[in-house]
Amino acid sequence: MTDLRIYINSLNPISEIGWEALYPIFSEKTLLKGEYFIKENQVATQIGFLQEGIIRAFYRSREGVDYNKHFFVSPCFIGGYASLITGAPNQINQQALSDCKILTANFSSFTDLYRDHPDIERVARKLAEIFFVQKEQREIEIVLLDADRRYSLFQKQYPQLEQQIPQYHIASYLGITPTQLSRIRRKRTGR
Repeated sequence: MTDLRIYINSLNPISEIGWEALYPIFSEKTLLKGEYFIKENQVATQIGFLQEGIIRAFYRSREGVDYNKHFFVSPCFIGGYASLITGAPNQINQQALSDCKILTANFSSFTDLYRDHPDIERVARKLAEIFFVQKEQREIEIVLLDADRRYSLFQKQYPQLEQQIPQYHIASYLGITPTQLSRIRRKRTGR
């Protein structure tokens, strides 16, 4: 819970009374590599705090092709946010790319705390703002930047991932084929 406290307090400090209310709603969970935190067509009920590990968020086309949308690297919050807010079925899969340690909580238990703990509600608002900015930046990258520039941004945003996940996941995230990614890498190394 120490990582959760540090992360949340970096967004907005929470009072001791708030922490006493927040701690009991979270429980520890292990997600093994390949397991899902949430799948498409499920209605989300849980939020998670990723303490250790890597999770990818992705869409799957009707033809069965995966399109990586986002990588979650600890520490951060995970979950089917749109589904949590609307109650509609989730559209994005979240799958562990490594073994993960997660703290999970029922989203309604979390939101029930808002009334008595405005500091917790502020944390939720700041998280929503972060998610919005990340989504907008990602959309701009995909539309306006070429593959080489998107790759540079990927390396800055996720410096540790390149050696930890398969190349095809990175290529999917960049919106290119693994062969195109290999060409970009070769061009950069001068080979």
